[in-house]
Parts: sequence; C-alpha cells; structure tokens
Amino acid sequence: MKQYIIKGGTPLRGEVTIGGAKNAALGIIVAAIMANEPVRIENLPDVDDVRVLLDAIEGIGAIVEREDAHTVRINGALINALSVDEDAIRKIRGSYYLVGALLGKYKKALVALPGGCQIGSRPIDQHIKGFEQLGAEVTIHHGKIDAKAETLRGEHIYLDCPSVGATINIMMAACMAEGKTVIENPAKEPHIVDVANFLNSMGANIKGAGTDAIRIRGVESLHGSEYSIIPDQIEAGTYMLAVAATGGDVYIQNVIPKHLEAITAKLVEIGAVVEEFDDCVHVRADHRLSYANVKTMPYPGFPTDMQPQMATLLALSEGTSIVTETIFETRLKYVSELRRMGANIAVEGNAAFITGVDGFSGAKVSAPDLRAGAALVMAGLAAEGFTCVDQIQYIERGYENFEEKIRSLGGQIDKIDSEDERAVRKFKMKVS
Repeated sequence: MKQYIIKGGTPLRGEVTIGGAKNAALGIIVAAIMANEPVRIENLPDVDDVRVLLDAIEGIGAIVEREDAHTVRINGALINALSVDEDAIRKIRGSYYLVGALLGKYKKALVALPGGCQIGSRPIDQHIKGFEQLGAEVTIHHGKIDAKAETLRGEHIYLDCPSVGATINIMMAACMAEGKTVIENPAKEPHIVDVANFLNSMGANIKGAGTDAIRIRGVESLHGSEYSIIPDQIEAGTYMLAVAATGGDVYIQNVIPKHLEAITAKLVEIGAVVEEFDDCVHVRADHRLSYANVKTMPYPGFPTDMQPQMATLLALSEGTSIVTETIFETRLKYVSELRRMGANIAVEGNAAFITGVDGFSGAKVSAPDLRAGAALVMAGLAAEGFTCVDQIQYIERGYENFEEKIRSLGGQIDKIDSEDERAVRKFKMKVS
C-alpha cells in the first residue's frame, strides 16, 4: 500500500493549474454512451474514478479510445450488454448514472448499487421515484438496480431533496423519453449544468439546468459531439484552503471564480486575501486567520466536499468555530485523525465545535475518505515535523497528480510504499 509522507511548515507559493471536474466527468462519460456516434471529451481528469468508469462502459461494448491522459473518444453504438456487474464499479458513486443512461437509450438497465467513500448513506429513493414516474419498473435485488420500461413518457417530477445524482440520472433518462419532463427542486451544482450542456451538444433538448426547474423535451436519438469539461471547483477549493493553512501565496489557474464564491466568501471572512480574475484566483494569507461558522448546503451554499478542508483550516485559526454538516451524516470521521495532530475539536451529532490551536504536530494518520484524506494532507503541510497519511487510494480517486502539484508549490511531500522504511529515511534526509 502507498502512503504520503509530508514535512510540514513550508508555505505554498507559486501557481497551480486545476484539472477537469471529476463529478462532471462521471456523468458526462456515462451520458456519452447514449449516442450512436463518436463523442470526444476533453479536459478529463486522470483519476481513479474516471478510469474505473471508462473500463466499465468498455466492458458492456462501448468503444473507448484514450487519445491522451485528458482526452477520450467514446462510441456507444456497439453496446451489447445492459447488465453492469463488476467489482470495481461498486467502488464508485458514479456507477448509478449507468441506470439513467441505459434506461433512457435501451429502456432497460441492471447495474450494481453504488459505492464510493463511506461518508454516510447514499439513498437512491429519489432516483427510483423519478424513473418510476417516467414509466419504468424498478426493483433492487442481489445488490443491483433493475430498471425496465416498455416506453418512457415525460412527466412532472418533484424531488423531495435536491439530489445531484437523482437530478443527473433522471435528466439522462428523460432526454430520450416521449414528451416533456419537468424536474422541480433539482440540484443546481455546476456539474449538473455541465452534464446538461453536454447532452444538449449531442442533440438533447434540456433547459433550465442550474435553476429551480429543469425542462426536458425528449428526442429520438443523440448524435456525436466534442466537449470540454469544466474545471473542478473542489480541487480548486482544496488548494485555496491549503494555501491559507500554510500561510502561502498562490495563483490558482483554470478555474471559474463564480463556482468558488462560497469558499471565497469564507476565506475573506476569516481574513485571507482572495483576488479574482477571469479564469484564476489569487489566494494569500500572511497572518493567523480568524474563526467562522460554516454550514454545508446544496449549491450555491458551502459544499459538503469542502467541509473537512474548512474544518482543518479553522482548527488552525484563532477563536472558536462551528462546522455543521447537513448532507452526509458520518462525514466527521476524520476528526479523530486531526486530534492526533493536536486539533481541539469536539463532535456533537452533525456539528464540530472547533477551538483553534497555534499549530499541528506531525503524526501518522489514515484517510477515511476522499475529501478528508485531502484535508489530512493539508494538515500535514501546515504541521511541524513529519506526517504520514495512509489509505491514499481514497485521495487518488479524485485528485490528479496531487503530490506533484503540491511539490510544484514548494510543499515537501512524497508518495512511498508504506512498508518501505528506507524510503521514509531517504525522504527525511532529503528535506532535512
């Protein structure tokens, strides 16, 4: 198993370029198989979740050609299986998008239930509700979602909560249903809009993505397209907070500042300096930052995927802060790992009560999930001494070239075999 070893105490400085949005990429890759012509996707993040999903669609007959690490050509014309039953696909949340795509195109799908990080339940009741209202019969058996329909017909669908996964799944199924579908109370995240724009580039008729109601008029078929994925707001936000935690000064390139407004607002509130440009944000923090209260909310609120990173930054800031998680009920599991590094955090229910400390000290910690893992790396970069972060396979699901990008900013980090004591000694000698 691999781990990150980090020597903290060096402010991050320079510039870093953000890759394509992982959460948009998963929906777009699956949507691509709905066309019977080649689709070319650019700005694809080269992360584990994307590779797993590409392997899965190839396994059911899609033609997948990797032009380079960030560009893929997909052709869904030769799909020969509507059952997706791979062990790997169970490890990622994006597996359930295959239900909406296959149901929309072929009116039948049998897909393993989703996996991903263990940050709380990922109910699919809203997905099922939407499929059934479109006319599908949906059952769950032997760990799979089984959906089928003679015909899908447009319907008025109200989501009980603005679920990102359900919004994308229903949108894909509805774009090839007969008639008009309206999705009320949909999720509004940037990657919802990106998937809708991609489907429209293939000939779908979707309006209102990113607003309170999405209106879809079904089409008979989708055609080929070329499309570039939006930048990853969570990757960008992670670097923004890491810069603040280390007292650094970094230009973060290839971003959409509008997508980062909730993160920017909190950074400015606690005393960091954030400058926005057309496709770049400049973050610097040359003093200890202050406290804040943060509550995760659906977009445009503060993103749940940035909650561990924000709590880590506040644990190093002055004063008392409260971070409340409203999306995933077990997303505070990382707190015990931060305490090993000296953080003063008490958890009550879904809230973390944080009293800022002067600094962290290096320790051996373990990443419980993707975003918490990134937060622990961030803590290690700010800590005194050496930190080892285990279970980095979670982090590699969503961050491309993480250690290389951190090193380009002056951070002292390496990826080594967790059993290789010589590698540990070599790293410590190199950075001492």
